[in-house]
Amino acid sequence: MKPPISIRHLVIVLGDQLDEDASAFTDFDPQQDAVWMAEVDEESTHVVSAKQRTTVFLSAMRHFAAALRNQHWRVDYTELDAPNNPGNLAAALAQSLAQQRPSKLIMTAPGEWRVLQSLRAVAAAQGLVLEVRDDTHFFSTVREFTAHAAGRKQIRLEYFYRELRLKTGLLMDGKKPVGGQWNFDAENRGSFGKNGPGLLPAPTRFAPDEITQQVMALVNKRFAHHPGSLDSFAWPVTRTQALQALDEFVAHRLPSFGLYQDAMWEGEVWLYHSHLASALNLKLLNPREVCQAAVKAYEDGHAPLEAVEGFVRQVLGWREYVRGIYWTQMPGYVDLNTTNAQADLPAFFWTGDTDMACLRDAISQTLNHGYAHHIQRLMVTGLYALLLGVNPKQVHAWYLGVYVDAVEWVELPNTLGMSQFADGGLMASKPYLASGKYIDRMSNHCKGCRYKPAESTGNDACPFTTLYWDYLNRHADSLAKNPRMLMQLKNLNRLTPAQKDAIAAKAQQHRGFVQP
Repeated sequence: MKPPISIRHLVIVLGDQLDEDASAFTDFDPQQDAVWMAEVDEESTHVVSAKQRTTVFLSAMRHFAAALRNQHWRVDYTELDAPNNPGNLAAALAQSLAQQRPSKLIMTAPGEWRVLQSLRAVAAAQGLVLEVRDDTHFFSTVREFTAHAAGRKQIRLEYFYRELRLKTGLLMDGKKPVGGQWNFDAENRGSFGKNGPGLLPAPTRFAPDEITQQVMALVNKRFAHHPGSLDSFAWPVTRTQALQALDEFVAHRLPSFGLYQDAMWEGEVWLYHSHLASALNLKLLNPREVCQAAVKAYEDGHAPLEAVEGFVRQVLGWREYVRGIYWTQMPGYVDLNTTNAQADLPAFFWTGDTDMACLRDAISQTLNHGYAHHIQRLMVTGLYALLLGVNPKQVHAWYLGVYVDAVEWVELPNTLGMSQFADGGLMASKPYLASGKYIDRMSNHCKGCRYKPAESTGNDACPFTTLYWDYLNRHADSLAKNPRMLMQLKNLNRLTPAQKDAIAAKAQQHRGFVQP
């Protein structure tokens, strides 16, 4: 056996840490230090990871490793199909440490509790110090979020967002918000109307290069039975591509992003959204440069304030907020289920094979592209799971597995807290409940669907509408404690006992159909 190679610092880089400016590299010395990266089965199997998602991570990792080697940095990289790959990060790291003996392990704080605990355990077993550094990619630290939350009865995005606006100066005129108001939510809820979206700007897509093609072949072979298809794969997997995607969003889609960010249209995958979340969450883009590019578009007169503020709020506000929720509430957060939802996720979530047009469209595009915009996630797939009463842990596993931008720190609070209200209101002030009429208003899905969104009983009843009234009725007592739900409960109370019974029977019939 060869004696261990002596190095100073072994810098652990995970698949969502592809940033040469990461804190882990602050004092990196190519003459003394090395980078450690590994592709392992567990990261695609602890939840079933769709092919698009796995390919994004592996291709981006390989491109990043190549970029580091081009700078003559030492990179210890284990590929997925390497001989003796043990299949999980902890075992892969332990195996590498048998070949090289650093004086210290260094990493930027990871995006998942499970990963942090497993790597800490390896370091402890090896008698090595693991230095976990703040993730300077973000505008704020978890400590700052903890300080913000201390002493508050409720934690709400709006107030944390305002603090970050003041801290960064983004869209600020001194201590006042540009335009005289902090957010323009009311102006950013447009639909396309009966004539549809018209001529849409082309999405930014990238033809797979040789590295990506090799990864695609590997994923199709190794994870052949995982959901989704790679036929349309064209996500940015390098920093150069990510910067191009940012530039093209600002130039072509940002001006209309605000007005139409909630709108949906049958067969239209991309619309006016940025499609930058995967690049941001892989750390190929920095949120500061993303926000600054949007603000500059407003200052140059290229994009209206409502659109720019709406976009900045998602990056500066929501993204930082959910990260704070995740790290201050884990590990117990993932097990919360305050409504005691116990139904299984319907099988059609893995195929798109359903006669509900909105769900068929959202799920099919998710499986084909690894993408759906936030209203499709919140008010179509998420709303249906909430109304049906699906166990939130199953919903979480699906969202974490199917979307190319899914890392647990951002996905779990969005799914369990905002979408499923399983944390009882810790994160959001009320459950996001709506009937089929909302989907009819925001899309054209209902026109091509066999169900009628205004009907809750009968053969043509929309399952969303039936389940909406049934949910209100089943949870009326707990919802009555929430002032923001009183209007919806008032509408519920207009129904007669006979109408409520008919709705309950129809809801039960639907559950039996989708969960035989």
